[in-house]
Formats: sequence, structure tokens, C-alpha cells
Amino acid sequence: RRMGGGDKCLAKLAGRPLLSHVIGRLKAQTDTLVLNANGDPERFSRFGLPTVADPVEGFAGPLAGVLAGFTWAKSHAPDARWIVTAATDTPFFPRDLVVKLLDATKGQYPAIALAQSDGRLQPVFGLWPVALGGDLSQALMSGTRKVLHWTARHITTTAEFPQAQFGDTKLDPFFNVNSPEDLAHAEAVFAETITT
Repeated sequence: RRMGGGDKCLAKLAGRPLLSHVIGRLKAQTDTLVLNANGDPERFSRFGLPTVADPVEGFAGPLAGVLAGFTWAKSHAPDARWIVTAATDTPFFPRDLVVKLLDATKGQYPAIALAQSDGRLQPVFGLWPVALGGDLSQALMSGTRKVLHWTARHITTTAEFPQAQFGDTKLDPFFNVNSPEDLAHAEAVFAETITT
């Protein structure tokens, strides 16, 4: 059973929106945070982040969010070489995400680095070179929607992340909350981190 309507990232985990947990994990790893969300940005105003919509009409998927980040960076952080992306419904992702993704590029530029856990790619969690903005824009305009179809055209590396340990519980660090049951499981995991 999926979550009901509305923004999953506003569902409460330990009394705070999922988005607050994501912001807390990412804030220490980056200079600036920007939220990619379509619709009325006012619903996110309490988080104090710039909110940018997809620059492509219709539901263009995660790549449109990457392009939104590139576009924002070009205007507001012209010296930025990379942007990092993370899902807003994934409250336990690694606190060393950015460092490990950057290490995975091995100094190659422009290289894309994607997160991986237990041998499975997590393409929403990535480090994206801003220099590829023009190519991504053209790919989206020509109908490319799948992340891996686009990344296959570029130097792409992966960073493997181990299972995370929370008290006695091991968990995929990219566990995402898609259902009420997932949220209940996240609550139990979070409670275990408090008590251990």
C-alpha cells in the first residue's frame, strides 16, 4: 500500500517531516541546499530553502530535477563544478555520501558518480558535473527520461555503501518511505538509534 496523496517528504518521522531528516544529513555535506519540487513552492517555505521546479514540461522524472539543479547552480553558484542529489523520502542515507561520491570520480571531470548499495544502483543519489547541463537539456528535450540511459553516454562511476547499522538493525542506507508500513519501520529504526 502506497502513501496517500500529498508530499511524502512532509510525512512525520519522529515528530519531524522526512524532509527535515534529509536536510539534516545533507546540510553538513554541502555548501548550499536547494529543493526541487513542482507545484506551489510555498508549502516548503518553513524549510528556508530555495525551491526550484523542473524546467521541463510534464513529468520528466529525476533527470529533470538534475537539470533544475544545474540551472540553479549556473545562476546562483557559478563556480560550482558539481551538484549532488538525494531523495527526500530517504531519511537514513549515509552521512559521508558526498565525500564517497567525489572519491569515486577519481579526479575525472566531468564524471558522474552514482550511489550503490548491495550491488544495486541508487541513481537518485548522485554527484553530477555541472558541465553536462547542456547535454542533459538536449537529452530531455529529445525524450530521454531514464537516468541510466543518459549516464551511459558519459563517464560514470559508482560508490558502494554498506548496510547501515542502527542499534541491532541493519538497513539499506537508501531505504525509502513509500508506504505507511515503511514509515512505521523507519520509526522503529529511528527509536533504536535513540535508545542505543
